[in-house]
Parts: sequence; C-alpha cells; structure tokens
Amino acid sequence: MGSPFDPSAYGRSIADIYDGTVDDLPTEATVEQLHLLAGDGPVLEFGIGTGRLALPLAARGVTVAGVDGSPDMVRVLRAKPGGERLQVVVGDFADARVDGVFSLVALTTNTIFALPSQDAQVRCFRNAAAHLRPGGRFVVEAWVPDPAAFHHGAALRLLALGEDVVVAEAARISPAEQHMTTTKVRLTAQGVRLLPANHRYAWPAELDLMARLAGMEREHRWADWHRAPFGDGSRAHVTVYRLPPG
Repeated sequence: MGSPFDPSAYGRSIADIYDGTVDDLPTEATVEQLHLLAGDGPVLEFGIGTGRLALPLAARGVTVAGVDGSPDMVRVLRAKPGGERLQVVVGDFADARVDGVFSLVALTTNTIFALPSQDAQVRCFRNAAAHLRPGGRFVVEAWVPDPAAFHHGAALRLLALGEDVVVAEAARISPAEQHMTTTKVRLTAQGVRLLPANHRYAWPAELDLMARLAGMEREHRWADWHRAPFGDGSRAHVTVYRLPPG
C-alpha cells in the first residue's frame, strides 16, 4: 500500500524556483482563453500555485479565487503585487470548498494528474461542478498519455538545453495502475535540483466520463491554447466542459 497522499509535497520541492521553470509556457494565450471562457463572471483556479495565470487574469479586472495544496506556493503568490488580494484556500482541490459560485473553474498545466487516484479525480470534477453557476465551464489542460514512449517501463528525455540551464526527466510508468513517477533534473550554475512528482494519468475519453458523472458535458477540445484542432497526433489537449444552464 502506498504512502498517504500529501498535496503539499510538490510545492515544497519547487516553490522557490517554480516561476523559472514555466517561462516557456504559453501564459499569454492561456490567460486570453480563460478570460474569453469566463466572460464577466468570477474564476476559480484549482492549483493556483504562484499566480502565473491568476495575477494576469486579475489585472484584466476578473475576480479570481484559488485552491492550492501547497502553503509554500501560496506564500510566493502572496509576496507578489496583487497576490495578497486574492481569495485562496490551502487544501486538496478534489474536496476543498471556496465561498461563492463561479463562471469558470480552471485546472491547467496537467495538474489533474497530480491527484493520486481515479476516485480523487472524479471527486475533483464533482467539486468543480459544485462551484459553477448554471451554464458555467470547467477547463482542463493535460497531456495525452503515450505509454509507447517507455522502454521496459522507463524513459529518459531531454526537456531543455540552454547556455544557463539543462533540464532532463527520468520517468517510470505503471500501465496497470495508470501511474507515472518522474524526477526532473535541473542543472544550472547554482547547482543541481531534483524535482520529483507523481502522476495518475488518464486518457481524454476517461476525463470526459468523469465530467458526465459530475453532470457536465464536453463543449470544446483543442490541441492547445490557440484552439488548434485536436487529432490523432495531438500530445496535449485543452478541454472545456459545461454545466447545463438552468
């Protein structure tokens, strides 16, 4: 039997350098799409972290609240301009509740896979639906599982190569349980950092079923935040689920 799930573990290992690890993510395009999906209503972000998306959204005049399992990540958020004004609950976003109803709940950057089991992921979808007003949306960004990339259950890949940073990732997969254990090795002039993470991955169709169990239907699925069509070759997806109006 595995050790108990600790939603704060990831943040403890990475909070102080997290912002530097996401420089290459499409933040501006993500914020633009979240703003369009939210309309004039408030946004709740599961896994708000250090505010990469929440702070630019708030700067656009959108009311933003969040949930995060890591006090360390939230501490970094609070230290940023505007971070102290956001409503943030520290807890497991599969179950934690935030006051109010929202037009959009966002769960980006593969964070759905941080939950340790299918049961926890199902609860997360139900928790998202419970926070939505009628007609509200839940948007999930995640990679598409690719077990064929593993040889004898293991993989090693280069993620970034630059003059001042090299990032590689070692991974081991358990297809029977849909679990993946990874450690990113980040090398800079300041030294070596090991960034471990556990994933319970799920296919897009499995996430669709979780949404249906929570009373939502799929509205859109794109390959990225620029709304490129999703197809057989897509390695990631952005999926929008909607709660029925009325």
